[in-house]
Amino acid sequence: MRILLTNDDGIFAPGLEALRNALSDLAETVYIIAPDRERSATGHSITVHRPIRVRDACHVDGNCCGWIVDGTPADCVKLAMDSLLPETPDLVISGINLGPNLGTDVLYSGTVSAAMEGLINGVPSLAISLASHREADFEEAASFARRLLPFLFQHREMFAANTLLNINVPAGKPAGVKLTRLGNLRYADAVDRRVDPRGRYYYWMAGKPFSPDGYDPDTDMGAVKDQYISITPVKIDLTDYEALEALKKWPVDWNGS
Repeated sequence: MRILLTNDDGIFAPGLEALRNALSDLAETVYIIAPDRERSATGHSITVHRPIRVRDACHVDGNCCGWIVDGTPADCVKLAMDSLLPETPDLVISGINLGPNLGTDVLYSGTVSAAMEGLINGVPSLAISLASHREADFEEAASFARRLLPFLFQHREMFAANTLLNINVPAGKPAGVKLTRLGNLRYADAVDRRVDPRGRYYYWMAGKPFSPDGYDPDTDMGAVKDQYISITPVKIDLTDYEALEALKKWPVDWNGS
């Protein structure tokens, strides 16, 4: 099995190293390609207006080879697939992210977007996050990734076309595992307007997360709040098929004839 590891916390992030340590003996080869620094909340952005610089970052254990990229997480996986890897990996894993990637935040997440880029290239992918900004103990998350890996590989054809797994592991000892749907996540007081020493306004994105629908235990947010590991299948196809069928019934000549 050949595994490509990436993240949005940067090449030296402890979560990435914990994942490598947990999976390296299960794989024939582990490739690592990650940003040179933290690139959180970059979403699925790619770098098109400047060159991208890449440096080698090989481990001494012989079965792990890596690259440092001065671009986004999506850049990393795109470069890996199109240029850097000598062969297509069997699996892409993005993480372990420090901080949750829950609900509608997956649209902003560099972690989830890196996994999505793997999926775009036809490779089964998953994103895994430690759902805490304060604790940095990745042992449970890495251990769960290790336990899940054989099952994911066995059923990889199910995920190679259109679906990735987004996993969030609570801090501390999990109460168990739940299969969930995405929650509805918003932020209160998301923009903080401040004044610099020259009297000019600047804005700091922050805010307190909340769910306007409450923390339904069937959602990823509710599961993590209840101390469960959340596994959410996320589709790359954003089409609303119900709305598509409804639009077809509108009394409108879409071609204007």
